[in-house]
Amino acid sequence: MIVIGLSMILPIVHVIAQSLSSNAAINSGRVSFWPVDPTLGNYKVILADKSMWYAFRNSVIIAGFGTLINLTATASLAYPLSRPDYNGRKIILIFILVTLIFHAPLIPNYLLIKQLGLLNSLWALMLPTAISAFNLFVMRSFFMNLPSELIDSGKIDGCGELRLIWHIILPLSKPAMATMGIIYAVSNWNAYSAAIYYISNRTLLPLQVRLREIVFTDNYGQSDISSELIAQLSPEGIKMAVIVVATLPIMLVYPFLQKHFIQGLLVGSVKS
Repeated sequence: MIVIGLSMILPIVHVIAQSLSSNAAINSGRVSFWPVDPTLGNYKVILADKSMWYAFRNSVIIAGFGTLINLTATASLAYPLSRPDYNGRKIILIFILVTLIFHAPLIPNYLLIKQLGLLNSLWALMLPTAISAFNLFVMRSFFMNLPSELIDSGKIDGCGELRLIWHIILPLSKPAMATMGIIYAVSNWNAYSAAIYYISNRTLLPLQVRLREIVFTDNYGQSDISSELIAQLSPEGIKMAVIVVATLPIMLVYPFLQKHFIQGLLVGSVKS
């Protein structure tokens, strides 16, 4: 386990070390797991790029608001499908299962997004993926394992469906919601393909698309940093700095949800 853990941690440490090292140190191969000739020039170039701030803002909106849409839509559909008294749920589950096995081709998806008027908007990266069929089945299985006596007692006390969900179901579903939230948030933060297909306005591109441009084309955008300073820095160091900036937010959020995530690892796997 130590070897496996080091194999995952050391590459990240190496990336951080390169992002903080000088051009000469990187080109001479002297950077391993500690910065050599430390410099913040790589980060200055990235943070001075206006397009990076636009991309960062877009990714935060997609990851935050998109995840809220994902959780709301998934829970709203999973709960009624978990109740045995819901008529027609088997037919709906079959339709959902079909979407899990067969995916619509790119062209029909593009035409649908265009007809809905979602092209060149962040909605195109959030609404079409509001519900993941796999996550829906996992959350439905979790709701099915909740004690039916709690639901019956809530109804006896006069709770309507909305009040029942808000005061009983959701508080008991924190591990499942946290687990689904992390999965959805990481997926939304890493949005790439859909952005290329549906967005042509550069101010609406997410961070991952901007990251690819820098890594593959060395396009640093509209930076206020002088060209002399950029020439003194290593392109590899700047690329590593971009990777750190793109990865750091998710790494900072995870520790706060770690407890719920561990509790939710077995969500839906045990049935009574």
